[in-house]
Amino acid sequence: MTLLQLNHVQRTYNANSTHPVTALKDISFTVDRGEYVAIMGESGAGKSTLLNIIATLEQPTGGQAILNSQDLGALTKDDAARYRREHLGFIFQHFNLLDSLSNRDNVYLPLVLAKTDPAVMAQRLQPLMKRLRIAQIIDRFPSEISGGQQQRVAIARALIAQPDLLLADEPTGALDSNTSAEILDLFDDVNENGQTILMVTHSAAAASHAKRTLFIKDGRIYHELFRGDLTMKKYQEEISDTMMTLTNGGE
Repeated sequence: MTLLQLNHVQRTYNANSTHPVTALKDISFTVDRGEYVAIMGESGAGKSTLLNIIATLEQPTGGQAILNSQDLGALTKDDAARYRREHLGFIFQHFNLLDSLSNRDNVYLPLVLAKTDPAVMAQRLQPLMKRLRIAQIIDRFPSEISGGQQQRVAIARALIAQPDLLLADEPTGALDSNTSAEILDLFDDVNENGQTILMVTHSAAAASHAKRTLFIKDGRIYHELFRGDLTMKKYQEEISDTMMTLTNGGE
């Protein structure tokens, strides 16, 4: 069942100036409910712009982005903020935790903004603490824990609202290789439990955890790979080869 649908999405900045910049020229793809999709491309290819449109932080200048039958471009600013809280989860490269709040309160933040009953908040937190192994650090502060632990807290914050779609922007970019592998294993577990994930990454190792990888070049979908029955190692090799071809200007 299709969860996310992009139809000929375009995004141009400074469209009325003498030097417009087109970040996205024509992007079309779908993501089914329960999928795990990675998006790759060189810097400046339009990955972040694409993620911002799906996140309702920007509106396309052409085409449509539709999530769960909702045209995201048709939302007002206030409606978009509400939609983000209720339907989207976010994981960032630099965690974006609030140092003034305990880890528990950081996790609770989306539900607090949605005025969720405290009993419901506590109930939702219990399984996340166990799955993400954060029970021992839940009442500490972000400055008191490691980067990997901070990212696990950030994942809990993203998941506690039970989002339709989890958006991850370079989620392992600030972590060492061992911690990155641990976080990516958690993503695998989350996806196996039914969570739809869309991840932007520069890392072939990270992308190899996804079931499908989209490559963006010059504002368009350049290529698409499916993991299928490939081992993760073989899939990573195919991703690396495709990125090499893309970087070298191959067709």
